[in-house]
Amino acid sequence: MGEVTVGPTRGPTMADVARLAGVSVPTVSRVINDADHVTPEKRARVREAIERLRYRPSAAARTLASRQSRTIAVVAGDTMQYGYAATIRGIEEAARADGFAVTITVIDSADASDVSRTAAAVQGQAPAGIVVLKFDPPGVAALAELRDSAPIVAVSGVRGRDVPQAVLDELHAAQALTAHLLELGHATVHHVRVPPSRKEDGRTTGWRAALRAAGAEIPATYDASWDPESGREIGHRIAEDAHVTAVFCGNDEIAMGVIKGLTERGLTVPDDVSVAGFDDHPLAAVWNPALTTARQDFVALGRRAYGLLRSAISGDESARWSSERPPVIVRESTGPAPGKRRTPLS
Repeated sequence: MGEVTVGPTRGPTMADVARLAGVSVPTVSRVINDADHVTPEKRARVREAIERLRYRPSAAARTLASRQSRTIAVVAGDTMQYGYAATIRGIEEAARADGFAVTITVIDSADASDVSRTAAAVQGQAPAGIVVLKFDPPGVAALAELRDSAPIVAVSGVRGRDVPQAVLDELHAAQALTAHLLELGHATVHHVRVPPSRKEDGRTTGWRAALRAAGAEIPATYDASWDPESGREIGHRIAEDAHVTAVFCGNDEIAMGVIKGLTERGLTVPDDVSVAGFDDHPLAAVWNPALTTARQDFVALGRRAYGLLRSAISGDESARWSSERPPVIVRESTGPAPGKRRTPLS
């Protein structure tokens, strides 16, 4: 059994007990509640840690231990984005069908003050479990701060190892989407990336891997914000570069902005430049031209995340991973490479 130092300004927490005993917070909760699904060896370690730390469960901890809470906490960054909103919808639908209410706490940034404030707000709810949308740096920071608070599940596009996680395999989907463009005869594929949750997300990694596998040039990325207007501005820049014939964008809204920027400069999609997005936004099929993309089922992702969390709450620690690969949806915005690409000046 390891050592845990408890600061002078607070008493020991359930997370301190878990660290000292070398188990998860849900396991400590089950021992406190004298529940099943705990081995005698783990139960003994937890009880020893409780005695060594002189831990006394708080009201919130007792609520969690007795499983009286019927609330699931969701932590997310930009809930205005399609993927965030649809994922939350899936979580809420599944939780509601199971008799749980869902609260949503928005984290504005990865700054320490915002992370601390968000964690305090979530912990104050004493939820039965937590789902963190790890789609961006604020989500990553919130997950690190909250992981010892209650049973917790992360949702993202890249697999992690620390907590149970529901994933959309965006890396392999991006590879397939990039390969589709290369198969149309484009010498390479340029990439407009959206803000990553870490140094490089799966969409960019998959794009890079596909080009490397094909022996194609790997050009520098264009960096967009979450605002489609940034895609429009990048479309203006792409229009001036006759070397660009195919573009893979990090999401559909940015792809729509790129198409708008290209057409404003007199170019045609896909005759001059092929453009692909990612997500299969509800508007992708009716955009002009209809957008080639990778279809991410965010609602199902949310439901899968809740399923993992429900298993964790009930004491099943074996269910830690759920993955699905988004299929490529080919529509009108991608086509064969042009013999000679026009520019606005030609």
